[in-house]
Amino acid sequence: MGHREDLLEGAKRCLLEKGYARTTARDIVAASGANLASIGYHYGSKDALMRQAVIASSEEWGAGVADVPAAAGGAADPLERFAAVWDKVLQRIGNEPEFIAAQVEVLGLLPRDAKLREAIGEVLPEGGEGLVAVFEGVADTEVDGEAARVVGSFYQALLTGLMVHSLIRPEAMPSGRDLAEALRRVTAGEVLGPKGEERG
Repeated sequence: MGHREDLLEGAKRCLLEKGYARTTARDIVAASGANLASIGYHYGSKDALMRQAVIASSEEWGAGVADVPAAAGGAADPLERFAAVWDKVLQRIGNEPEFIAAQVEVLGLLPRDAKLREAIGEVLPEGGEGLVAVFEGVADTEVDGEAARVVGSFYQALLTGLMVHSLIRPEAMPSGRDLAEALRRVTAGEVLGPKGEERG
């Protein structure tokens, strides 16, 4: 690898180990084996490099999620598939707390960091497409813009909420089946119990 790639790999390691805000240029240099001047030469600034590290880390994590459908099996029932895929995604969330913590930290910085917000905003639609493709078991190219906007946004909101939940109460995380049952109840109008049953 060249210095540019080394710096990005070093920044990604720092993101996991120290977090976004606490990582210094010297930390990246120590993790990458490059030098301070190369950060400015290749990325313009430490902040620009860290933004790229956030995007690259997210894309790599997303690529790992793309392998989930095969592992989840070929359930024909949409709710069973929904549950099976979420179980695999939840397993990844539980196994990678450093990545999840870094992602949640970055979310908290967005209101005060316009460049970071813009960088993440540019790749958000692509992330929605990827999630729809994962849950439908199809290639990204088969997902149209409307499906990505509506359903992709739903999956992204649920994923973000689950990431936050995993940091606050990891012992109380829902299962894929819990999420599927919640969706079934909401869409059937049975949140408080089956229709027609008396509620005590």
